[in-house]
Amino acid sequence: MIAETLISDSIPSVSPHDSGSKVLSLMDVFRVSHLPIVVEKEYLGVISDKEIFEARDFDAPLETFVSDQLMKPHVHPPQHIFEVAAVASGCGVSIVPVLAEDHTYLGSISRYDLSNTLTTLFSPNEPGGIIELQMCENSYSLSQITQIIEGNDARILSLYTWKPAGSTTEFNVTIKVNQVDLSGIIQTLTRYNYDIRATFMDQTPLKSLIDDRFDQFMRYINT
Repeated sequence: MIAETLISDSIPSVSPHDSGSKVLSLMDVFRVSHLPIVVEKEYLGVISDKEIFEARDFDAPLETFVSDQLMKPHVHPPQHIFEVAAVASGCGVSIVPVLAEDHTYLGSISRYDLSNTLTTLFSPNEPGGIIELQMCENSYSLSQITQIIEGNDARILSLYTWKPAGSTTEFNVTIKVNQVDLSGIIQTLTRYNYDIRATFMDQTPLKSLIDDRFDQFMRYINT
């Protein structure tokens, strides 16, 4: 998934001639705290609501108080969604402008849309179980973990790795598989000396089974 496919048609750009109050109104409507300043497709940077509030004169046009050193976060159309997320997070912006190779403005990606799209990559709506492993980074082997899971007739739906804040050696792996019953996978991981930090299982199929057994039991009693 690349930046070009994430551009929102709804996020407007603003002009240096627009007043602070107009820009704040647009931010309120589109629920963002930044908007791109664009003049005839030339991207000048982003303006934040904080900068407008600090100027105090809401009727003044942006050009009277914006800095010449505007923050200019951006990505190009072929960049991956993870790179878009890195820019949004690293620059602390609520929108990420997308620029063509000649640096003309194409549109923006809202952090809200970015977040929703990233969420779908982790298969949240697919039934299954989740396993969190903890290990040293040097011990991480994706091929071995995949072999263990597939050896238990399961399939990996999503997998991501992360380091706890402040840690230099600790390495965590979160895996979602397409099986609710994780007992076989857990036993195999334990046999290979993996440190299982936590497990989470979708209880919906289990609850349905229990309810069905209970109904059968009640029918047996009433006969």
